[in-house]
Amino acid sequence: MQIRVAGENDAAVLVEIYSYYVEKTAVTFEYKTPSVEEFAGRIRDIQKKYPYIVAEENGEILGYAYGSAFHPRTAYGWCAEMSIYVKHDRRGSGAGGRLYRALESLLAEMGVLNLNACIAVPQKEDEYLTNASVDFHKHFGYKRVGMFHRCGYKFNRWYHMVWMEKMIGEHKSVQPEVKPFPEIQDKICFDRFSW
Repeated sequence: MQIRVAGENDAAVLVEIYSYYVEKTAVTFEYKTPSVEEFAGRIRDIQKKYPYIVAEENGEILGYAYGSAFHPRTAYGWCAEMSIYVKHDRRGSGAGGRLYRALESLLAEMGVLNLNACIAVPQKEDEYLTNASVDFHKHFGYKRVGMFHRCGYKFNRWYHMVWMEKMIGEHKSVQPEVKPFPEIQDKICFDRFSW
């Protein structure tokens, strides 16, 4: 399995992975699967500053993950929101863990300090949503820091949302600027993320 930077030409495969979560789960609160063109635009926009990576095995993309702005205000610049989607029939393959470890490492190299995850959670587990994402993040050292109650409506049900966070860097009184991912991308050896 290898980790590499996603390209806009991966958009069709990534949309296919994402569409399962849009249409069959409440993991995402999006109602309609985006077009391949829209998804390629999302990849392009995120990659202006943040890493967008895929896990691939024998030419098959198993999942993808990316960082994005936690909030647009300048003072939040050392925070990044985490997102990950693994092909639904390849969950448990190890791709999710490898993607998250790689993404955390890349964000740390940029100078990001706080990682934030916005996670849909059920009032009671159902066929659309379990607590698996919360458990996944706990396994990687994320702590729950807040909850919004019944804020997401999908499949005629109300779902909660929690924020989880993980600190990956030292907070200083004079903090170096975060480097955009494109500035450091060529210096990164992606072989270290391959198993």
